[in-house]
This record gives sequence, C-alpha cells and structure tokens, in this order.
Amino acid sequence: AALLLALQVRLVMKAHSFIRENVPRVLSSAKDKSSTVHIPRISQYLYFLFAPTLIYRDNYPRNPTIRWGYVATKFAQVLGSLFYAYYIFVRLCIPQFRNSSQETFNLRGLVLCIFNSILPGVLILFLVFFAFLHCWLNAFAEMLRFADRMFYK
Repeated sequence: AALLLALQVRLVMKAHSFIRENVPRVLSSAKDKSSTVHIPRISQYLYFLFAPTLIYRDNYPRNPTIRWGYVATKFAQVLGSLFYAYYIFVRLCIPQFRNSSQETFNLRGLVLCIFNSILPGVLILFLVFFAFLHCWLNAFAEMLRFADRMFYK
C-alpha cells in the first residue's frame, strides 16, 4: 500500500510539473493569437515519466551511449541491498520479536524492543535510500541516457 501511494504521489508531482511548464506557453500563444502552439509530443511526456526528475523540460541532456556494465553494477547493488536487508531482519529483528509474543505485556519489554529495533531500523532506512535513490534511479537514468545527474552538486 505504501509503495502504491508513493508511486501515485510521484505521478501527481510529475503531472503538476508538466502542466505548470506547458499551460503558460499555451495561454500566451492563445493571447497573442499566434497560429503555432507548441504542444509537447507524447514521446516527450513518456520520457519525462520514466526519467529520474520531477522538473519537466522538452529536452534533457542525453549521453551518446548506454554503459551496460554500469547498469548491471547498479542492479547488482540493489540485489545486494535486498540480501543485506534480509540478513538484518533474520539476525537482528526476528529473534528480538519471536519471544515478545509469548511474554506478558509490560513497559520494560516495550522499551527494550524499541531500543533493540533502533539499529536495524536505521540500517534498513539507509539501505532503502541507497538501493532506491542511488542505485535504482541511476540505473534507469543510464538506460534512458539521462545525462543530468548533478543532484549532489
């Protein structure tokens, strides 16, 4: 459910950016009674939907080739992150909560569960950010030949 919600929020943000960039152009050409109205092509909009950006432009800087080794490396890092997250759950989370269902509820047990879950939670959070924001989006940026990767600068 959270993944579906995140996908919908991304699509709404992209639609907002597309409309915000194109409506002023159409309105200004209608006000000037211009015969040519620049409307983006469907291929431009589809590229924008898959490109790792939230700002619509008619053209983006593009790389001349796709580095398939780089794409494979990024997908391998995503796969490695998934295996590491599984390892964290098996070694740190499951043993902690396996016995908590058999014990009676008390405040001490709750506080211990919370404090023992902080480290695995932070590790999983870092893994999600690394796997999705760095590896997954860079792999798709490379496959789309998207050259504008100055996010960290």
